[in-house]
Amino acid sequence: MSMKVALGKELNRIHVIRYTGIFDFDGLYKAMVGWLKARRYWFFEDTYKHKPGGPFGKELEIKWIAKKKVTEFYDTSMTINIHIWDLKDVEVIKEGKKIKLQKARMEIRFDADITLDYQKQWEKSSWTQALFTFYRKYIIKQEWESLWWDTIYYRLLKFHAFTKNYLDMQTKGNEYAGYLGEA
Repeated sequence: MSMKVALGKELNRIHVIRYTGIFDFDGLYKAMVGWLKARRYWFFEDTYKHKPGGPFGKELEIKWIAKKKVTEFYDTSMTINIHIWDLKDVEVIKEGKKIKLQKARMEIRFDADITLDYQKQWEKSSWTQALFTFYRKYIIKQEWESLWWDTIYYRLLKFHAFTKNYLDMQTKGNEYAGYLGEA
């Protein structure tokens, strides 16, 4: 009876980055994983599909899941789906040196979830399940709907802004930069 609350699906706030151009794929990969690990998320790669290219280049599909146990009662998770089309290696001269970068079309989707009772301690009997429902609906409802969701949502926005900043897209930060007291 653990309850998974999908932030993106519930509030229709899945954040998407669409990018076309030249970028450092290995650098982006390492930077995003580093960002998650620096915030103590347990990270694993759920899917990695590499399709050999057609006339325009290769195709990649990557799905990451990053989880963080916040308390003994709930945890948060982020799901990042990266889809890349027409991936080709290109050589670029930067600061007088030849470097190998990638040229592609890319879409990155960010989503977040909160799981209440992820240890399934309230599933032992129908009495504890009813107690859990009462506890969730009446005692902690305001806390998980506002405080817990806000925290994971703004952390998701920071991750989204970090990724856009790495790709040197238009934004160089976001309006919620100091919300969680993180840099």
